[in-house]
Amino acid sequence: MASGKRYNLLCGRTGDDRAEAMDNLKGQLLVASPHLLDPNFVRAVVLLIHHSEEGAFGVVLNRPADNTIRELWEQVGETDCESDRRVNVGGPVAGPLMAIHTDRDLAELEILPGVYFAAQRDHLEKLLGQTERPYRVFVGHSGWGGGQLEHELEEGAWLTTPATVDRVFDDDDDLWKKVAQHIGESMLASTLKIRHVPQDPTVH
Repeated sequence: MASGKRYNLLCGRTGDDRAEAMDNLKGQLLVASPHLLDPNFVRAVVLLIHHSEEGAFGVVLNRPADNTIRELWEQVGETDCESDRRVNVGGPVAGPLMAIHTDRDLAELEILPGVYFAAQRDHLEKLLGQTERPYRVFVGHSGWGGGQLEHELEEGAWLTTPATVDRVFDDDDDLWKKVAQHIGESMLASTLKIRHVPQDPTVH
């Protein structure tokens, strides 16, 4: 699984141009199949930050850590941070502290329209020092070597759906259930060629 290989997220090469022959899943959510038993990814929802034929990396959105962003920043930062939101465990691969946010001026990479990635210290300091814009902070990430994610997708380990700003910053305790249900409804609607699947199946 993704924990088996390290992907260099700071390599400086996007590789996106080399992904023309494959489906580029950057900006997609990977939703763990109920059959995926890797303990790192059971019921995980992963936001893919980068994807090319060299590999992929992303962060798990629904693995909160025990400590808050403020507590973590007191140990590693030199500026103030008052956020009591919990840090997220982005995956089993060690790496720099990272943030997903909505401030274009502090962006090192656009993941999807309105959602950006930052890992540079000066960007993190400015981001964590403000309270106007939403952000999420991650320790660790999820990485796949070249072809590894594609193989897992072929095996049915993951479902995919486009990420949205609302989904990325959703604090729902059961994000996996919500997104998996959305994918199921979309697949049913597509198969039956209907415009809307009611929440209550008895409603026609």
